[in-house]
Amino acid sequence: MELNEYFQSYDNYFWEWGTDDYLSELSIIYFPNVMTTVAYRRYIIEILKEIQLQGWPPFGSLLLVLYVTQDKFADIESLFSELNRYVERIETRELLAEAIELLKKLYNLPEKYTIKQNKITLLLTVFSENRIGVSYKNAEQLYDRYIKKPSIIEECTNKRNFNYEVFRKDIRTLAYINRKFSTTESIIDAMKGFGEIVDLEDEVVEEETTIETDKDFIQELIEELKTFQVGSLIKRIWSGLKIPMRHLSPGEQPIGGVSDMTNKGDFSRMLLSEFANEDEVFMNRVANNEALYIQREIPPEENVFERIILIDTSLKNWGTPKVLAFASAIAVIKHPKAHSECKVFALGKDSVPIKLDKTEEVIDHLNIVSPVLDVSQSLEKFFSEEHTEKDLEVFFITNQENLENQKLQKVIHENRDRLKFLVTTSAEGELNFYKHHKGTRKHVQKIALPLKELWANPPKKKHQQNQKSDSVGRNVDVPMNYPLLFPMPQNKIQSFLLDGEFFILSSKKQLLKTYLSDNYYNKNYYNQYKTHRGCEVLFEDISIKPRGQFALAKNKQQHYILCQYQPDKKLISKLNLNTGEYSELNLSGRKIHHSLQLVYFNKKFYLWEKDAVWVEEINIDGNITLENVKTDKEIKKNNEKANSELQRLFTYHDDKILSNYNKIGINKDDFLVISKYELYTTDYDSILLHRNKIEITIPAQKIKNKFVFSEGSEIIADSRGILTFKSANNSVPVFYLATTTDGFLAMSSDTEFGGSEFYLPESTLLKIKTVSHMRKQYLEPFIHQIVEYGTEN
Repeated sequence: MELNEYFQSYDNYFWEWGTDDYLSELSIIYFPNVMTTVAYRRYIIEILKEIQLQGWPPFGSLLLVLYVTQDKFADIESLFSELNRYVERIETRELLAEAIELLKKLYNLPEKYTIKQNKITLLLTVFSENRIGVSYKNAEQLYDRYIKKPSIIEECTNKRNFNYEVFRKDIRTLAYINRKFSTTESIIDAMKGFGEIVDLEDEVVEEETTIETDKDFIQELIEELKTFQVGSLIKRIWSGLKIPMRHLSPGEQPIGGVSDMTNKGDFSRMLLSEFANEDEVFMNRVANNEALYIQREIPPEENVFERIILIDTSLKNWGTPKVLAFASAIAVIKHPKAHSECKVFALGKDSVPIKLDKTEEVIDHLNIVSPVLDVSQSLEKFFSEEHTEKDLEVFFITNQENLENQKLQKVIHENRDRLKFLVTTSAEGELNFYKHHKGTRKHVQKIALPLKELWANPPKKKHQQNQKSDSVGRNVDVPMNYPLLFPMPQNKIQSFLLDGEFFILSSKKQLLKTYLSDNYYNKNYYNQYKTHRGCEVLFEDISIKPRGQFALAKNKQQHYILCQYQPDKKLISKLNLNTGEYSELNLSGRKIHHSLQLVYFNKKFYLWEKDAVWVEEINIDGNITLENVKTDKEIKKNNEKANSELQRLFTYHDDKILSNYNKIGINKDDFLVISKYELYTTDYDSILLHRNKIEITIPAQKIKNKFVFSEGSEIIADSRGILTFKSANNSVPVFYLATTTDGFLAMSSDTEFGGSEFYLPESTLLKIKTVSHMRKQYLEPFIHQIVEYGTEN
């Protein structure tokens, strides 16, 4: 099959190529009768690249699946009515009915399975048995042809007559898939076999103060005394900033003159001068491909660069130049026309990633100062070791005086191809923007900021007590574990079954242990949790990158060994979590198939494939080594059993951890309010969070992760889903509360526990109490102390 044949459009078919006024021709796929844009060409090509290892499905089949999974407001009824127009035969009508049934199942998938990386997993799952489409080898060839000559798709604009067999192929593909998946749930179950499902709704992200008070981020910076100087400069920088927010490259766009001419084309593109020839000469020139035509003009396409901003934090960039540096960085990141993500690094002795999305983050990072006099060493390391990729657009912001340093000049010159913009600051308020283009540095613009004028009216200081609290406010340290278990994290890097025990490597880079238990003490009220338990932390701050595959083992000393395989980097590594001992091995020189899976079996790690006769064996102790050995049939059985058990463990849990605590207080009914939720006791003597609809009368002041009431009582928040309560009344013991927005909760002190068994540790000396007892003994005295002695709004 040819590339243009795969993307070919047809007269009066349900899809066609369309044009976006702001981008290139044939940039979108459009459903004309449903009046809907399905996707941009670039997005579709990215999808095809991701799924090419198992081949490409018929193009129409792919478009239908993309449409029903991209938007819950999709007009599927109009689409189905449109598809029915093409039915000519009874057998096709039956196939279409099955295809529509599949599309409805896909449409009903929860949103988290149809966005970002999960969407790729969904497409791989649905089109795993590619009977009718393009084979893997052909898909690879077609993709390579497109990369070399993207304009080949332009030929698809010439529609052919409607082909009934194309429609039948599109529908038949979906009908066959429908027979494989009986329900929407069966699709979800199958997806889990194709990779870890990333739960993008793991944490309930509450509205930040910026939304609740209708103030934008820049205004927040201006109203905060510590960030006023930075915030007041940003809009002034915007007004003069000439840095392009997106880049258009000419691609194959002609530039005029002779380069626009070709000896092949349609009569409509032929030069008028050709028609001035006599008939015989004219026909002879056309027949011999000597006639001249104007080549079709291709508008520019957007280039995709990863934008990175490097801020100099050396001693010489302290004071006003540093304020200007942060203001410039935020101006680029938060520019109204900036749509791409931007990473920021503070350059000092090393390059440290930072975020500038919240006022607190800006305050913290403004205080960063490195003892080095220049950052030439860390800048060189950034380009030569840490970020070697070419498609970077780097901004480097430094003091104008630092450019006199010869070492820094040398590093900037050697990396001018990727260091696209150089921004210099000065104590007088002058910003200079330079651009590197084709090896030379060009001065783009100068912005002179009237600092005295812009900084003339700083915000008034807050109440003295609040100011003092903010100045000393730091995150309160939280323990590794609590008397009760953590909620189950849904953002998991990977899960493991080792020696009959379950482990989770979480996105917070912690190794957690979780349980299955048959011990019910409150079956009637908590049967929704079945035999599941929460998690305890075994190790935290594990030094890994959350990519590739992982396997877990124990050595003879009962140390936990974490093995990581990164197929894209061809790197295998091993980390002893108890001792920190690390070793790695680069596999670049070895013939390692991309589909190998990292597994653990019988005191060894393996790079394994189910149909392979020979596999790579990896030792557990000592430096990492690889040995090619004959496979053991038991590996497959062990792997299938582990996957089955892990499936059983995580089937029933979809509780959302409440971790972004933006406010805590007591409402008019004297109930505790956490963010938007009220802590509520049910008629069945259990506790849960439900939406608060009552005004908060006694709010707590937020200082980092601590909430302080006016009479002195405190609540300390742990983003993993636990709150610690410390009353100003010493007779009220410290107690803890698990916080999820779905399901029943639990409270615990250091001696007593009440609530859902899910949060009860497997081995514990805690005395089991009813929720009523825990509420009267701990929660009510805590609230009573605040209501009696606290200050209301």
